[in-house]
Amino acid sequence: MDNYLHRQFHALADPTRLAVVERLLKAPASVSELAGPFDMALPAFTKHLGVLERSGLISSEKTGRVRTCSINPAAMSQIERWFSDRRALWDTRLDNLAAFVDDQRKK
Repeated sequence: MDNYLHRQFHALADPTRLAVVERLLKAPASVSELAGPFDMALPAFTKHLGVLERSGLISSEKTGRVRTCSINPAAMSQIERWFSDRRALWDTRLDNLAAFVDDQRKK
């Protein structure tokens, strides 16, 4: 697994960061909007955003005093491709197993 995917899965393993990504999948949001639902100090919350940004899952842009975060679609596509490749691999393996079992039953 490449280093980016490792960082992305690590970032998504935390419930707070996963919730932030789920929220950002709907639309970009300011840091204060994102932090609102969580019972933690803003510095602690911004550390979570830093992990997400370093993983490449999100990006942020500052306009005046407001920092707005958004999803990085390319990173989400990379994760989707990883799962799709694994799904195809396991579909093939399961098809081969089913064919083997059918062959054994016929014998």
